[in-house]
Amino acid sequence: SIKMDLLHSNGVLIIQHLQRDYRAYQDFLNFMSHVGDPRNIFSIYFPLWFQLNQVVGTKMIWVAVIGDWFNLIFKWILFGHRPYWWVQETMIYPNQSSPCLEQFPITCETGPGSPSGHAMGSSCVWYVMVTAALSYTVRWKDKSAVTLHRLTWSFLWSVFWIIQISVCISRVFIATHFPHQVILGVFAGILVAQAFEHTPAIQTASLRMYMKTNLFLFIFALGFYLVLKLLDIDLLWSVPKAKKWCANPDWINIDTTPFAGLVRNLGALFGLGLGINSEMFITSCKGKNSCKISFRILCIAASLATLQLYNFITIPTYTEYLFYVLSFCKSAAMPLTVVALVPYCVHLLMRTTEKKLN
Repeated sequence: SIKMDLLHSNGVLIIQHLQRDYRAYQDFLNFMSHVGDPRNIFSIYFPLWFQLNQVVGTKMIWVAVIGDWFNLIFKWILFGHRPYWWVQETMIYPNQSSPCLEQFPITCETGPGSPSGHAMGSSCVWYVMVTAALSYTVRWKDKSAVTLHRLTWSFLWSVFWIIQISVCISRVFIATHFPHQVILGVFAGILVAQAFEHTPAIQTASLRMYMKTNLFLFIFALGFYLVLKLLDIDLLWSVPKAKKWCANPDWINIDTTPFAGLVRNLGALFGLGLGINSEMFITSCKGKNSCKISFRILCIAASLATLQLYNFITIPTYTEYLFYVLSFCKSAAMPLTVVALVPYCVHLLMRTTEKKLN
């Protein structure tokens, strides 16, 4: 406990240094925190990659969902504090002179802080994207191509680490994580992504397999929560702390609670399974149009535009259980839209256009 308090107090000094000396970069750091938001995986990265390479897109969802599920379990095990409430409750500062940490609209996360979900989600998904991009260049055999591959390798991994470091600094800057929590998140995310390099079975998984996986993840998490609750261990201990010490009650969002993230990810995985095993996917993404660049570009553009409309759908929060059900449905609709609905509509449009031309 003394060592952890020392680690936390050193982390507070780093946060104070960042908030004092990097004030000019506040907008950029807040932007990078949004870049690391796991929700971007489903609304931006996945629509782009799935139409370019369905294997990579499928892997991306699996990595994101399983990574976030492990993040939840780790958070419940590690009981990590967040800086913005820890400085208010710790007894290590003399004369009640706790440091003043500035809070921002995105500071008041309600779940435990270790490991960082943003850092873990960002590292695992960007790891998948970088390794996928490099897999194309590694096949080049001639001497000039090998040199180009090495340059590409250096460039992409440099971009990877620049993004991860920027996301980590941003999460520390807004006082929602200690430095050791974001570092742990980055390396945990890389481990999860690396594990999926050796699981080709996800590419041929049936809808039943998706449902079994969803059921296992949900029952394990819920069972873990209930067992510890019977042992008088409250895994939602962080929510009251967040509500108590957040500078602005409007910054508290139910979408950041532990179970909200679990439901969102299970919905996304279910939607992916439903889409990939649908007739619309087989007709459009496995048909003759699937090889056309115009088809893929139209699918990407239409998917990105359609998913932005989902942001205007506000889920009511006055009933918690209703929020979880609707959040699951909304999350399932997003990959289903990308995988089946949009490609099928584009397929019908292109077929109609071809008939008119003929």
